[in-house]
Amino acid sequence: MPFSSSCSKVSMVLVVSLFVTSLMAMTASAGNFFQDFDVTFGDQRAKILNGGQLLTLNLDKASGSGFKSKNEYLLGRIDMQIKLVSGNSAGTVTAYYLSSEGPTHDEIDFEFLGNVSGDPYTLHTNVFSQGKGNREQQFHLWFDPTKAFHTYSIVWNSQRIIFLVDNIPIRVFTNLETIGVPFPKNQPMRIYSSLWNADDWATRGGLVKTDWTQAPFTASYRNFQASTTSTNSLTEQSAWQTQGLDAAGRNRLRWVQQKFMVYNYCSDLKRFPQGLPVECRRSRF
Repeated sequence: MPFSSSCSKVSMVLVVSLFVTSLMAMTASAGNFFQDFDVTFGDQRAKILNGGQLLTLNLDKASGSGFKSKNEYLLGRIDMQIKLVSGNSAGTVTAYYLSSEGPTHDEIDFEFLGNVSGDPYTLHTNVFSQGKGNREQQFHLWFDPTKAFHTYSIVWNSQRIIFLVDNIPIRVFTNLETIGVPFPKNQPMRIYSSLWNADDWATRGGLVKTDWTQAPFTASYRNFQASTTSTNSLTEQSAWQTQGLDAAGRNRLRWVQQKFMVYNYCSDLKRFPQGLPVECRRSRF
């Protein structure tokens, strides 16, 4: 088979696969925000609508807003559909993450850093274990996250953490406790989300400030789903408890990281002049 023909077929298979996994992610069953979450700040800037099926966060010059889960989770799969702030979102941050409490807390982060109209959002990810983070990877997305809802997921089991966007893996953090790298698996965590002003750092290192004439800024949430040992049947449990990446998943991860990753702490030699963190020298999968 000619090389060009082979490449075309591989590309077509990948595109079809990405489309199918996106549809699968978008059809997750919905939770209820009244039952599952509490508003943490912002007063009426956080609104639960449509009988608990939709939640919106708003940011104005006086305050942002946020919410957290009523329940704590220890390992599982968390899915949330989010539509981000549209237009000129420079200076704003929409954070969506899992976190425990205390000085040695664990945390698994999605943060969406706004930008001026027409420029892409930056999706910032990080993993904290026993109070230590500094494991940032950042991406641009292959779609406009302000035009429609997209599903952002965390698979968290005892072997690895997988970050997914529309069921497409963008990052894997592997349990490497055997070589001394702490891994978050003992502290229950709540789900948090907030929309807030961070124009001192969020956009181009703080060079671009929030344009308050565009306020209020709004992010929307729907179709929350949590799959844990306490919420699923044995069949469903096994899916996330042992989930890794098959060959197709590894191909999708490489595609995202090669084309859309804009920062990787594991490549930042200036930041780590004494040598990269030990987990950076091991397999990502």
